[in-house]
Amino acid sequence: MQSRDFGRLGSVSALTLGGGGIGGVWGQTDHAEAVATVQAAIEGGITMLDLAPTYGDGYASEQVAGAALRAMPASDVLVTSKIELPEQDGGDLPEKMIRSLHATLDRIGREHLDLFLLHSQLHPHGWTGPTPRTLGWDLYLDQVVPTFERLREEGRIRAWGLTGVGHPQTVIDAMQRQPRPDAVQAVVNALDLSGDMWLLGSSAEPRNDEIRQAAVDTGVSVIGIRAVAAGALTEGIDRPVDDDSPVALDFARAQRFRALAAEFGESPASLAHRYALSVPGVATVVLGVKNRTELAECLAAEARGPLTEQEQKALRDLRA
Repeated sequence: MQSRDFGRLGSVSALTLGGGGIGGVWGQTDHAEAVATVQAAIEGGITMLDLAPTYGDGYASEQVAGAALRAMPASDVLVTSKIELPEQDGGDLPEKMIRSLHATLDRIGREHLDLFLLHSQLHPHGWTGPTPRTLGWDLYLDQVVPTFERLREEGRIRAWGLTGVGHPQTVIDAMQRQPRPDAVQAVVNALDLSGDMWLLGSSAEPRNDEIRQAAVDTGVSVIGIRAVAAGALTEGIDRPVDDDSPVALDFARAQRFRALAAEFGESPASLAHRYALSVPGVATVVLGVKNRTELAECLAAEARGPLTEQEQKALRDLRA
């Protein structure tokens, strides 16, 4: 497994095991298989777990990771988790952050968290567009950033970051000012599909490539997410979805992508992950796998190496 620079946290494996799959967000799994998948990922060279309290019922992803790490301690494996702070819910944001962090640490069985991410998307000061489950710029600056910094100074977290799928210019502004986040999660996939992560409707447009480049320019580590676009860039969506859901519509748009993968002699999921791994500036790509079979396919894709020039050109043409 290739290692890549990860800023304040040193280095990280090119692949990260995400909490969505092992938490049951991306289709059915069971606790024992999810625990075995975490352990297989660590044995396969993965050095970061990307969790969240909201990934699965009953804090499933954190419970699974905690069980796996207690059975197979791996002190060198980084653990990431998140906090949602939608402005509509109100309340004392610093207190919410601290309470959520302590609960996460109890579930995973650790004294500190390596990376604590704001999971709520940002909207700008004075924004009059839709604000579903988002956080405003002023609250971010006045309450969230100082709390992250204090938790880092106290040793409860080692670094902090953002989910970079909110209002694009606001995300970029957050990375261009001090104190800046250590990492940002950015959508990185072959067809630039944001799917159901895009909450702002027609009031703005996703600018995923610009967010990624702004992170690179400011020294913020990029965590690539949605490599398979919530399943749209795979052979088939393996969970019930409505015909008019964003992932179903994206799956239909990706027909030519699947045909191209067949021409290259690999699965769509493999090609999608190799694409994300080949994007300049991406430190690590988060996997949404829910079992060891899916994990093995992703490990093999990483081992296969970056895209060839021919493959990159074909995907550029397809995206255009």
